[in-house]
Amino acid sequence: MAVKKVVKKKSFGARGGFGGGKREQSPLRPRLVEKKPPCSHACPSGNRIREFVRAIAEAEHLGKTTDQALQEAWEIVTDTSPFPSVCGRVCPALCEVECNRKEKEGAVAINKIERAIGDFGIEHDLALKALSTDAKPHRVAVVGGGPSGLSCAYQLARRGYPVKVFEAYEKAGGMLRYGIPGYRLPEGVLDKEIQRIVDLGVELHCGVKVGRDVTLGELKEEYDAVYVALGAQQGVSLGVDGEDAPNVFSGVDFLNRFHHGEKLDLGKDVVAIVVGGGDTAIDAARICKRLGANVTILYRRTLAEMPAIKEEVEEAINEGVKVEFLAAPVGFKKGDDGLVKAMVAIRMELGEPDASGRRRPVPIEGSEFEIPASAVISAVSQHPDFGGFEELIEGKSWIKVDEFGHTRVDNVWAGGDVTNLALVTDAIGHGRRAAEAIERSFLGTELESDPRQVIHTDKMHLEQYETLQRLEPTLLGVDERMAHLDQEVNLGFSHEQTVKESERCMSCGMCFDCEKCWMYCQDSAIEKPQTKGDLYLLKLQNCTGCAKCADICPCGFIEMA
Repeated sequence: MAVKKVVKKKSFGARGGFGGGKREQSPLRPRLVEKKPPCSHACPSGNRIREFVRAIAEAEHLGKTTDQALQEAWEIVTDTSPFPSVCGRVCPALCEVECNRKEKEGAVAINKIERAIGDFGIEHDLALKALSTDAKPHRVAVVGGGPSGLSCAYQLARRGYPVKVFEAYEKAGGMLRYGIPGYRLPEGVLDKEIQRIVDLGVELHCGVKVGRDVTLGELKEEYDAVYVALGAQQGVSLGVDGEDAPNVFSGVDFLNRFHHGEKLDLGKDVVAIVVGGGDTAIDAARICKRLGANVTILYRRTLAEMPAIKEEVEEAINEGVKVEFLAAPVGFKKGDDGLVKAMVAIRMELGEPDASGRRRPVPIEGSEFEIPASAVISAVSQHPDFGGFEELIEGKSWIKVDEFGHTRVDNVWAGGDVTNLALVTDAIGHGRRAAEAIERSFLGTELESDPRQVIHTDKMHLEQYETLQRLEPTLLGVDERMAHLDQEVNLGFSHEQTVKESERCMSCGMCFDCEKCWMYCQDSAIEKPQTKGDLYLLKLQNCTGCAKCADICPCGFIEMA
């Protein structure tokens, strides 16, 4: 991290000499208190973001090569998530939303740094680290080979527990494989990160649907714990008359069929309408565009409320996808062949906030209009197939779990989209926390709490940091990307860019050896460590309580008490 250069000033007053008498003493004394950075606090996967970013930023200072730093960072990331390359591509980066650097010149590009770390691991064939070589007696079944199930399996397998994953499809990955296009997530990247989990000893059984080929009851009898992570791969209907037409698809069905190589007929006029504002809607629209369609997205709110990743929305628009904001479907017009020929839509306006906190869209009377259509994709929502898992359902709700993922049924945990539609990073975090809870149930131990307080800019000194503009990765040109269905659009960071962007991290709440406390102390109460990277030593017997060290500490690591 670059900091403003200062020169240590000599003092003659505190130690005698030309300055005259002694300065007034204060009863307060400095103490070193590590805080939790807001990026990690906001990460549903629980990634130790400050640690892996600073491992790269401080490499040269600590005498490490870039490769050594990237490997260290990879080991830190994969302690909590086995999918750094995947998440570096598809995560909406909630960490960046909370990054304290955004109050200066823009959040650190954490997502792209994570991707660079993950890609380094793939390039160098790094193996996931086992935490125990002792085979444990307890056996665990995981239902679903998507990100949540594989995360849980990974965390248990690295602790020595035998784990078997039951996946209904012919390949593992869930929505990562059958819902996200190759231009965002190349299949080879997903395959390599899944293979590492298998190499750790996880048994993966594909083509086995629990609830059809084997029952939940049988798994409960045979295994000491079961983790249910079915995913949500059934589309929700629009509730509009005429959507039973053959050329009306659900978003998840459209993406699934596309990923299975099915030739999709979008009609002679090639005008596709996608309804919805989430990532599924954007992915479906961009695929249709690559298949040659003229595409219009209908979204009933504005761009500000759109839940899809903003850069994906921007790229869809750059590729020629038209977006009709504040519009919703109310009906279809069919031809004699039974196919939809046009969608009838209505204009909307935003009213009072709903339960989600977003303003409720309200139809404007008399504002109906038509859009010609040769295909319609409904991507408004999706839900799991709970067949065979009815005992886990409470009332009309989805599977309810406690904070550790435990269901109301003994020895059965659940996570991912079966509990609530969320993000890939949420699913990974669910799996990790459930794995840790399952192990605690085996060992009879309790969860240790994190005592650290989250630090924000009011406890830091941002003026002490040099201004460093955020870097952005190179994007493939529109003409080139549209020529190939699976050509990756975002080219990511080079190693040099990764290092440079990592140096923007402010190490919120933790020392990064800027030397300022030592340089400003007039009482020799702070001593530099003999080894770079170690903490500075406080010699409180020399301290007068002037608080200059705390007042100058950029990252808020020093407190007076």
